[in-house]
Amino acid sequence: MYKNNDENAAERATAATSTSSHSAAGAPSTASRPDEELGHNGHPDDPLGRARVKADEGRADAEEGEDGSSFSAADEAADDDDEEAGRLSHRFSATIARVASSVGSLDRQYSQDRKHGPPGHIAGAPIPLSDLDKGVVGWDSQDDPAMPLNFSRRRKWLMIGFLAGMTFMTPFASSILAPAITFMDADFHVESETVGSLTVSIYLLGYAVGPLLLAGMSEQYGRHIVLTASNAFFCAWQIGCALAPSIGSLIAFRVLAGIGGSACMSLGGALIGDMFHVHERGIALAVWSLGPLIGPSIGPIAGAWIAQTIGWRWDFWITLIPGAINAAVIAVFSAETSHHVLIRRKVKRLSRELGRTDLRSCYDDPDKPPVRPRDALLQGLVRPLKMLLMSPILLIISIYSAFAYGLLYLLFNTIPMVFQEGYGWSIGITGLVYIPLGIGYCFGLAAFAYLSDRTVVRLTKKNNGVFEPEMRLVDCVYFTCCLPITFFWYGWAADKRVHWIVPVLGLFPYGFAILGVWQPSQAFVIDAFGHYSASALAAFTVLRSNIAAFLPLAGPGMYAALGVGWGNSLLGFICVALIPVPLLIYRYGRALRKRFPVSL
Repeated sequence: MYKNNDENAAERATAATSTSSHSAAGAPSTASRPDEELGHNGHPDDPLGRARVKADEGRADAEEGEDGSSFSAADEAADDDDEEAGRLSHRFSATIARVASSVGSLDRQYSQDRKHGPPGHIAGAPIPLSDLDKGVVGWDSQDDPAMPLNFSRRRKWLMIGFLAGMTFMTPFASSILAPAITFMDADFHVESETVGSLTVSIYLLGYAVGPLLLAGMSEQYGRHIVLTASNAFFCAWQIGCALAPSIGSLIAFRVLAGIGGSACMSLGGALIGDMFHVHERGIALAVWSLGPLIGPSIGPIAGAWIAQTIGWRWDFWITLIPGAINAAVIAVFSAETSHHVLIRRKVKRLSRELGRTDLRSCYDDPDKPPVRPRDALLQGLVRPLKMLLMSPILLIISIYSAFAYGLLYLLFNTIPMVFQEGYGWSIGITGLVYIPLGIGYCFGLAAFAYLSDRTVVRLTKKNNGVFEPEMRLVDCVYFTCCLPITFFWYGWAADKRVHWIVPVLGLFPYGFAILGVWQPSQAFVIDAFGHYSASALAAFTVLRSNIAAFLPLAGPGMYAALGVGWGNSLLGFICVALIPVPLLIYRYGRALRKRFPVSL
């Protein structure tokens, strides 16, 4: 074994001698190699390089014997191996450094994408940061994970999914009782059709009252606590409705349930505004808003079979079970998203930890005196009505959307009359008529999700990179044109008693159109009113819910006087008159917002 090692060493020594001869003949020497290979040793002016050369020479002198002979061939070969290992080690270190630099560049690029979005995005305002020297408390950095805009995509969509589930249940509860009115009237000995219909539509009165209370509270105390308490309130009154001893108590309990159920309707858009950038909100709004549209359509289908088989009171128990589960999930797994509330909490924490009394939120105006919590709450309670009365653009878009939404509930009330009385169908089969509306919602959702953010990005680029909230309403025009189709198609097909498939299919265009009207309108309100989007959406919801609550009460008298054909045609002509509204807002909305700013 030792012999083999000696032979190998001799071979390496011979190779080293050949290399030295080759270098002396004119090949590049070690000292003349490029810097990137040799580091400091390769630079003639580098002191460290000169020191290393001298050290090598001294070592060589010390290794020579008295007769001038050098080390053995094996030792020379070992020195060559050491030198080669050193060069390889240096190259490996340089490679690691380059890889680390590349990873750092990718990490910085990822951070930039998180802050500013991918190509085709709309850049938003920078996140306000802390400056404790000036007493300003804000976010720790542009990538602060506590900032809801910086939540991971998984966390954002889980929260939207939970919220969408609850936003489905509360509108579901609004219409599940509609097919059971005849059973309920018989149990309570109610003879008035108006009183029976009121048990369905009065729920929406709670939708009108609730946002006035909840929007301001959410801006003062936080979205999460208000949403959690309201969901529990909604579930509690489902029990009251199921056990109601009289028609009067049922109506009262329905109003209270509507107040609790309004939280996810009025605060959902604000949560989306808290977590998503402008160019991401379209699809988030589409998913969240499915509930208010699909819920009222699925409710009658389920309610019809429940009332017909196990009794109308089970409508409320069936609503309670999934509603309570979803409310519990939101309470446990969702988080606070209001930027202002999170920073106010941070101000309190830092003031306590640092013993400072001069700290203020980065969102507070330093030129205005601080507002006491009680006064802030009172301002929040009146803010939605103040915004509705003082902002013409908010009033116009709210009336426009409210009328379209109210017609949906008016349409609901005609379906039992048309198909039970006209076609002789049972309550359960009549409930299936709502399916085309639900299919229309799905197609409308797909169209809105595809068009909305793309249209906004395209128009923003065309506008030199400046985003305007009115850009949300451009696609709304196409959907508005579909609104009148249902009233003429469904109305006259039902009036002439043609084959049932014709009026049933006539409901599809309205389902498609209403989503494309309601979604852009909500997105416009969120973008136009920023931090106060919860109050603006509350005003939007109040008007919409009031019209949806009371417009259906005019249905029986109108259809009795005009018939199904001309009654629906009247509504169709009104829808035709509404077609230019989105275009007018797109053209003049910005000027109206600038001319009539709301001082809050």
